[in-house]
Amino acid sequence: MANRVRVAAFGEVMMRLQVPGYELLSQADSLRYSFSGTGVNVGAALARFGHVGFLVTRLPDNPIGDAAAANLRKLGLSLNLAVRGGQYLGMYFLENGFGARPGRVTYSNRQESSFNTAPSDAYDYEAIAASCDLLHFCGITLAMNDAVRGHMLRLAKAMKARGGKIAFDCNYRPAHWGEGGYSKAKPHYEQMLELADIVMMNERDMIHILGMTTDKTDRLEQLTELMPAAASRYGISVIAGTHRTIHGDNKHSLHGFLYKDGIFSFAEPRTFAVYDRIGAGDAFASGIIHGELSDLEPERTVRFAVAAAVLAHTVSGDTPMSGEGEILRAMTDANGDVIR
Repeated sequence: MANRVRVAAFGEVMMRLQVPGYELLSQADSLRYSFSGTGVNVGAALARFGHVGFLVTRLPDNPIGDAAAANLRKLGLSLNLAVRGGQYLGMYFLENGFGARPGRVTYSNRQESSFNTAPSDAYDYEAIAASCDLLHFCGITLAMNDAVRGHMLRLAKAMKARGGKIAFDCNYRPAHWGEGGYSKAKPHYEQMLELADIVMMNERDMIHILGMTTDKTDRLEQLTELMPAAASRYGISVIAGTHRTIHGDNKHSLHGFLYKDGIFSFAEPRTFAVYDRIGAGDAFASGIIHGELSDLEPERTVRFAVAAAVLAHTVSGDTPMSGEGEILRAMTDANGDVIR
């Protein structure tokens, strides 16, 4: 078990409303709800690995907020750094894909949520920074609005001023940024990258968001050319990410990579059946952060993170549910026989 490190994640809590099986919203007459979000997923996964996980967020001060808080505590998250106010949670409706039909997410009430309407004095940045050793942010939160971006930047600067670590997951979502999104996003991403110690991104983020150029066409060649330049430009200690291949039989493959101290480490590609894809990137990110907090060798860190992501595809819901022991077993076991 790793040393217990105080880890906080800043992000919105969302209500996930999922139709049963493979039905469409237009067919279904019931929905199953749960609570999730990138910060929820990463913080809960790290708490499951033995760290102290805090969520920095704003929940509505009503029974919906109470239900969210109860569910978050069940995931092992502390809400000591969360605040209450406003009336709404952002929601998204999930339809599972099947065969040629992809899965679909439809957002509702996002910009009116308690988190996205938090006033300028909602959070005590200094107190939050003093309460944790590492703070996690993501590009989905960065895309919300100027007020949220202001909270992120001030909180990250307070954290750095105290000598804490910043983890940032690029998580670029075109629908959130809208038309001309890459150019809108670039200055905000650059501000966060200059403060970050651990970053999740790949060559597509570097090319499209940061405007970096390469004459290579192969993804791996692009990655190995651009990533050292990005690490140098922004002063990033660790950059990690995955390449995903989608096969035609409900199977995916993940190839993980990590760049640290001028050296690339790769995890061998893993191929697996997909039960629920959403949240798997957060499982990978939590594995990378855990490896760094535990002083694992880079190759072991990226292999651990890929195994965490693979297992996350096998569990219903957004939030990774695997413990450290299960992930270590998945790194070595070739089959899924019953554990007795």
